Amino acid sequence: MASLILLRNGHIAKQQSSAALSVLFVRHASNSSEGPRPLKSTNVSTMRRGTGGRSSFNGIVATIFGCTGFVGRYVCNKLGKTGTQMIMPYRGDHGEAIRLKVCGDLGQVLFQFYDLRDEKAIRDAVKYSNVVINLVGREFETKNFKFNDVHVEGARRIARISKEAGVERLIHLSALNASPEPMSFVLEGGSNFLKSKYYGECAVRDEFPEATIIRPADIYGSEDRFLRYYAHIWRRQFRAMPLWFAGERTVKQPVFVSDVAQAIVNCAKDPDTAGQVYQAVGPKRYQLSELVDWFHRVMRKDEKWWGYRRYDMRWDPTFLLKAKFTELICPGQPIGELHMERIERECITDVVRSDIPCLEDLGVQLTSMEEQIPWELRPYRAAQYYDAELGEWEEPAPPKPIEHREELRLFA
Repeated sequence: MASLILLRNGHIAKQQSSAALSVLFVRHASNSSEGPRPLKSTNVSTMRRGTGGRSSFNGIVATIFGCTGFVGRYVCNKLGKTGTQMIMPYRGDHGEAIRLKVCGDLGQVLFQFYDLRDEKAIRDAVKYSNVVINLVGREFETKNFKFNDVHVEGARRIARISKEAGVERLIHLSALNASPEPMSFVLEGGSNFLKSKYYGECAVRDEFPEATIIRPADIYGSEDRFLRYYAHIWRRQFRAMPLWFAGERTVKQPVFVSDVAQAIVNCAKDPDTAGQVYQAVGPKRYQLSELVDWFHRVMRKDEKWWGYRRYDMRWDPTFLLKAKFTELICPGQPIGELHMERIERECITDVVRSDIPCLEDLGVQLTSMEEQIPWELRPYRAAQYYDAELGEWEEPAPPKPIEHREELRLFA
């Protein structure tokens, strides 16, 4: 008897559930027949959703050209943290870009193959965006892309198409010391990189007058071309480091890559930064000789134990011959980033103008080199696999920043 009651109750419950599902299906069908609801506004900024994380939408749809580069990876990560929808144009192998998929939640990150000379691909990449960030750049020339092709014509093309597509904000990454006539050291006529960066700024201003331009100094961080450049064995002559005037007449003000990325994100959020120029420099200025000596102390490659020394490259023509030979045998990717253009730019002192705002004006709290460099250079230590006792290696002395009076006396 009990089994009959259970069977009867189960049959009734099954009938009730099927009836409920049919009612839901009819309601859904009646709603779907009405078609999609029209949007109240087509302004993307009014469609904000969420509480502010990677799964949210903050109203910004950004196209990041150069997303797979050194600075681009940090910018994408910071934009994704705040709920920005990102369109990431890339060229070459998709494996370089696919690792950026985790920067945002499902549907927040979109990839598109493009070529810097293909206007249709650029137009497709920016037509849905209200912010475009141009981080495309080259440290050296190749047979397919010269400095003028990338920094001038490419920047002009992106700016012009963005303006035609109705993009609200354009952020362009230039370079500190960009000048039409930079000082010459080892290259006749000076740095072609800095010349092209200057004319690239002019091209962007012609096409998109409201563009925000950021001029960074040497940028350091994970996978950079500043610390790794001086740590590479190919940059040295055996265990000696050749520098222009032994590095004592060059002053640098390097900046941390995360600070530059945060400045770009702040520019994208603040409409008051439109049409402005910002200098991306670190909090302190150092002589290049002091920096390089400190790098080697951190890497446990000091003068006493390892045999490091520094000298004036002007009296060593074999070093410049090595750089030219490296360009000849490795035109696509010079060994250790050693090429004549890089040597030329490392001889130039960073000039920071007082009439142009810096990253602090964008609300960025700058990171000091003393906090970051020991961690960045840890993999390059000598005797890396030696299990040292606690306190066996003394703490390397930090670099001494150069004061304004000393700098004036240096270049007097």
